Amino acid sequence: MGDKCSHIWAKSPSSAGEALSLADHLRQTARFARVIAGRSGLDTDVAVAGALLHDIGKASLLFQQRLRGHCRLGDDIFRHEVASLFFLSLLPGAWHGPVIEMVAGHHKSVKKDIRGLGLLDLDGDEESFAIHSRGFGEWCTEALAVLREIGCPGAAERTHISVAEARENYDEAVAYCRERTKVKEWSLWRGVLMAADGLASALAEQGLADRIDTEKLFREPDLRYYASRRSALYPLSLLEADDPRPHTIVTAPTGAGKTDFLLRRCRGRVFYTLPFQASINAMYERIRNDLAGTDADVRLLHAASALRFGKGTVEERVLQRHAGASVKVMTPHQMASVAFGVKGYEAMLTDLEGCDVILDEIHTYSDTMQAVVLKIVEILAAAGCRVHVGTATMPGALYGRVLDLLGGQDEVCEVRLPPEVLDTFDRHVVYKLSSAADAEPVVRTAVGRGDKVLVVCNRVARAQEIYGRLAEAYNPTVPVMLIHGRFKRGDRAGLENRLRDELNGLPAGEGCIVVSTQVVEVSLDISFDLMVTECAPLDALVQRFGRINRRRTADTIGRYRPVYVIAPPEDGKEALPYSAEVLRRSFDLLPDGELFRERDMQRRLDELYRTVPVAPVDIGLLAAYDRGRWQLGGLMHRSKSALLEALDIDSVSCVVEGDAEAYKSASAAERQAMEIPVSYKAVGYNGLNQLKEWGNAPFVIPDRAYSSELGFLQEFARPEYEDVTNRFL
Repeated sequence: MGDKCSHIWAKSPSSAGEALSLADHLRQTARFARVIAGRSGLDTDVAVAGALLHDIGKASLLFQQRLRGHCRLGDDIFRHEVASLFFLSLLPGAWHGPVIEMVAGHHKSVKKDIRGLGLLDLDGDEESFAIHSRGFGEWCTEALAVLREIGCPGAAERTHISVAEARENYDEAVAYCRERTKVKEWSLWRGVLMAADGLASALAEQGLADRIDTEKLFREPDLRYYASRRSALYPLSLLEADDPRPHTIVTAPTGAGKTDFLLRRCRGRVFYTLPFQASINAMYERIRNDLAGTDADVRLLHAASALRFGKGTVEERVLQRHAGASVKVMTPHQMASVAFGVKGYEAMLTDLEGCDVILDEIHTYSDTMQAVVLKIVEILAAAGCRVHVGTATMPGALYGRVLDLLGGQDEVCEVRLPPEVLDTFDRHVVYKLSSAADAEPVVRTAVGRGDKVLVVCNRVARAQEIYGRLAEAYNPTVPVMLIHGRFKRGDRAGLENRLRDELNGLPAGEGCIVVSTQVVEVSLDISFDLMVTECAPLDALVQRFGRINRRRTADTIGRYRPVYVIAPPEDGKEALPYSAEVLRRSFDLLPDGELFRERDMQRRLDELYRTVPVAPVDIGLLAAYDRGRWQLGGLMHRSKSALLEALDIDSVSCVVEGDAEAYKSASAAERQAMEIPVSYKAVGYNGLNQLKEWGNAPFVIPDRAYSSELGFLQEFARPEYEDVTNRFL
């Protein structure tokens, strides 16, 4: 394909050694744009025309020479999307507005771009048009040949466009964009092109763009399997799910059948969100297995999802992060781009619009993350999504805010289990410990019985310390394992597999000890016999308790297992990442030596948060949508830093010195396996080198700052611990 014009490239040769021709890329992008626009109810002919024009500026001699390494642009800034606008007059005038939105904004914010490279930013330079039109009389002929070959409307009748006509097209686009940025509304046209371009580019790198079956995209899943699975052990499975109201809030204990019920409430394509990587991996496997007999396209999206597809087909690996899945399992962090309007948010909204979105266990976040999720709920409702919230524990004040955002009781199907049913989910006897030292004999006795013991800490450094002591005391007689979020992603995947397949599957009487952080709180299908945990907010503690005595059978109902909670520290700094006051009140509200009753859960939670109110931070200034209005001008987005500043998450990556050179030449999946997710505060201010031109621009930490057994060691993540030879080089 694209034989006549194959000498005009869209991209430099890939690692396979073959360049992608511009004609092929434009045709492939148009193919996907037609499908995505059709799903969004847009005029598919307009969408195809915009896709066929979006990169035609790459035919410029300047751009082609740069791709071949024959020249550098020096101080002249050339943006191919600006030059692509020169061909606007090929199309009917009624199409110009949508096509300008697709072409002008598919890479940069047209105004206030973080690097000042948007169309309107560059237009401030009187020389911008002259730079972009340099040699236009010559390369215009090549560009029109490409457009004729790929069937662009209007191109068959034209053999030339004058510089004056190009200038008129450019001026029209600039004027349109100036007005469009004044309108605070997101651009569906821009979203369509960004989604189509991203999908075409990713598939083209693997030679799949022309072979992919577009019928797979936007296929609604057949979810009847979940309606057929009924059992008295899972009381939610016995309830009908056909309430006509669009939204749902289900409050029920772990093991009551929330997942199945929420999926039964879905009517279309599904986005399923959970807060932690391990939990969404488990949910992905579960849904994929459940729907294996259907034609549903189930995908997984998180920072390390590519690692799970290393042995899968190339197509499967490439499609994971792109639009059109029947079911996509992800964390809210991926959806948070919509809340903050960072680059690509329109593509995400284009994919989300009108779908079913399941938000599972949204109570487990920090105040900031609660604010982000509330903002996501607000935007999803505005985008016509059906929102389904599942929770084991949600403070009444937070519940009320979610209910209001979704339109109140007239729009929301609310589901709770009656007290007598809740009583069958009582599983834990809680014991309070004055100090960590008091836990040592508890663990010793449990190990002697052959129990599976789970120890949960609030911070990585503390988990590493506790693991060191337990490993010294019990290895190799009893398996002792550490898992948290700051391992290399490849190592972390191996630890999750070991936890799920080896330790969790040990027969009765063969004990083990797993030391963890909050990563085990939600939807990880593991069941231990006994827990020792540092005190956390009450709702988070309940989630941790759910990993103990988790298996629900007729024989386990009415049998109880112990959980031991260590008193919180008095010092506020030691209490981090939580509030010392929240920890103190949570500890006071726990029973001691008594059954923790599910029917009392809501009362305890509401009492806690009456004393220490739920007060999510105000992110209105950073939000893309606030109080019923969009806050961003059309064709504009914010820099990713807005998202990272707001979220207290492991937002950057680092690699060890020994992996740095291999990282530069590795594939995307290989790079992910080397990356260690950390917070910016852990490495960003330490003067460490950063691989800014490769992958996710990871910081390079000393080899001493990582252990395959312990993970990231923050105290050594400083330049003074770097290898002297590397520092010299």
